[in-house]
Amino acid sequence: MTRSAQPLVRVNFEICLGIIRQAAVEILMLLNIHAAEGKDPRWFLEQLEVARLNLGNWAAVARRLNLNDAEMSQFTIQLRHLQQQVPGYESGQDVSTNQMIAALRFVSTLEQLKEKQPLLHYSTALDSHADAPQQDAKKQIRALELMMRGLINRAWPDQSQLLHHLKTLFGADKVRRWVKMSEKGDVLSGMLFSELALLLVDKKEYARHYAGIFQSAASLGFLIEPRKTLQAFLDDVRQYRNALLSEQPLTLTQTTLLDSYFDEIASPVQRAYSEGRTSVNPAALLAVDDSALTEFLDYARQKNDMVGGDIFDVRSGIDRPEKINARSKEERRQLIYGALWGAVGIVVITIAIGALMIAGEATTPPAPATTKNILSAEASSQHTNTTNARDVLASMGIRWDENSLRSAIERDDSKVARLFLQGGMEWKVSWTEQVLANDNNQTLTMLLNYRPQMNELKPCRRMITTIGHAMAQGETLNALRKQYLRAFCTTPAVVKRQKHEMELAQQRELAGGDIEKKWAGIQKAIYRVIE
Repeated sequence: MTRSAQPLVRVNFEICLGIIRQAAVEILMLLNIHAAEGKDPRWFLEQLEVARLNLGNWAAVARRLNLNDAEMSQFTIQLRHLQQQVPGYESGQDVSTNQMIAALRFVSTLEQLKEKQPLLHYSTALDSHADAPQQDAKKQIRALELMMRGLINRAWPDQSQLLHHLKTLFGADKVRRWVKMSEKGDVLSGMLFSELALLLVDKKEYARHYAGIFQSAASLGFLIEPRKTLQAFLDDVRQYRNALLSEQPLTLTQTTLLDSYFDEIASPVQRAYSEGRTSVNPAALLAVDDSALTEFLDYARQKNDMVGGDIFDVRSGIDRPEKINARSKEERRQLIYGALWGAVGIVVITIAIGALMIAGEATTPPAPATTKNILSAEASSQHTNTTNARDVLASMGIRWDENSLRSAIERDDSKVARLFLQGGMEWKVSWTEQVLANDNNQTLTMLLNYRPQMNELKPCRRMITTIGHAMAQGETLNALRKQYLRAFCTTPAVVKRQKHEMELAQQRELAGGDIEKKWAGIQKAIYRVIE
């Protein structure tokens, strides 16, 4: 279907590893670590950890590389993905699709780093004699956008029902904007690429309408589940689309990645079309003439210009209007604290007045006056600690938002994470899923001390599923995973549900083979931890 069916995958993969080794030596030199030659991704990750310890924290590493907090987090995450996919490689070995994608994604990250830090001079060219095929990239991006529209229209064939559904999900104001920008009778044509992608990968929408196409596919196995993989791939495509609409050519690494993304996303849809389960035909969408392609791109540019560009990441879920308009949990908590302290103040004043009235008859001042001082001192101390933590983060150039805390957790920056928690920020168990495999993660251990600030509703189903899939791929149920399971998943309802899952897996084991036996063992191991 695309150019990605090529016999040179192994050659390109080894070129990627060579680029990464060369880049590692230069990057580490900027961080005061000198190496004669680069080695495998695990070695690079270990050396970065040494640099973090030498410089004090990840923020110092990021400053050396001219990266902000979020970019530093993405850099380490991409390297960690590569290390997981390529624990060791010998020249001539077979290369899987996921290994190739992991290598290309990190080389693309190295391209971005080189633009940020002019002191780096390593080459990221896959082939110095080849030009990136821009026209093919434009066709693929158009096909992916029309494919998403087709799948959504398949789920909602009636336009009036689709409009009502979109208003429920996004609010009437957004839908009115989309209708204004859309072609007549097709509200989806007025949506941005990221908005279409969000409608596809939202947890509820995906499970209800699209899992049947993507879930059983052999592709989309790069991350823990197809939906998460689809989200990550579509967000990269969004950035490539923005570049092309701005007349910025893609690099050969980016077009090669786009090839892989297109195959991974389009293959299950193409199979569903061949089996008569959908009318969306990716091959037909890809076969477009130049005039139709130019018309599509011109319309996309006009739409981007009207809204200031497609600048938002493809998130994992839709923020429903009722959630957006409601007070946040922190705001509600501050309101309650204010009311409680107001009540305490009234009680103290009442007691003080009573004390003054009795003063003429008693020489000893009443005890509640001391209570007032103690309460005021405690309140002042708590406020000071919270304010100091936020001031320290501000002085480090770190924004006070959830994304910054999540980034600190994912790169194991316990100092920054602790400041956020001391400042009163809440956290979610789902932010830990990428790093729970590391049994020596200090930040995850520290988070358990701030258990009351964990505000994710019902985190166990997701956590158990994530851990189960990780174990199925050969990872262990390490001590840290056990601690998290015991901390959040020992309620009677969760234990009962996991026992049921274990029994179902054991029944399937009797009629199955090695895979069913392995899965039954995983479910039993998790149940033993939380029972």
